[in-house]
Amino acid sequence: MGDGEKLRLDKYLWAIRIFKTRSQATIACDEGKVKLNGTNVKPAKQVALGDKYDIKTPARKWTIEVTGLLHNRVGYEEAIKHYIDLTSEEDKQVNKQMGSSFYTGKRQSKTGRPTKKQRRGLDEFFGLDSSETG
Repeated sequence: MGDGEKLRLDKYLWAIRIFKTRSQATIACDEGKVKLNGTNVKPAKQVALGDKYDIKTPARKWTIEVTGLLHNRVGYEEAIKHYIDLTSEEDKQVNKQMGSSFYTGKRQSKTGRPTKKQRRGLDEFFGLDSSETG
């Protein structure tokens, strides 16, 4: 690994274990949940030492300062050496009651329409025969 190698933000956030998967990190960037100095950043943004990021994850909010570039996912003990956690105490508490199990990885915007399976269930509930509807 040469010094000239660029480190993508989504990869870094995954490597330091803020997100469980690389794709979650990418989606968070795309959805504007990761900010650098208050500005939305793209997943391909190059990470630099001293960058301060505000990150919203399903479980809580984070504020971190980059202290080391990490290209591959490592254990927690190693990961925490590559950033400073500046998160305020209240932000750390954000969704304790929700827990991360609530987050399915699906985009929230899709909650509007029922799936076919759910619709069949609704149709039965309202006493409609599936063959009559649709």
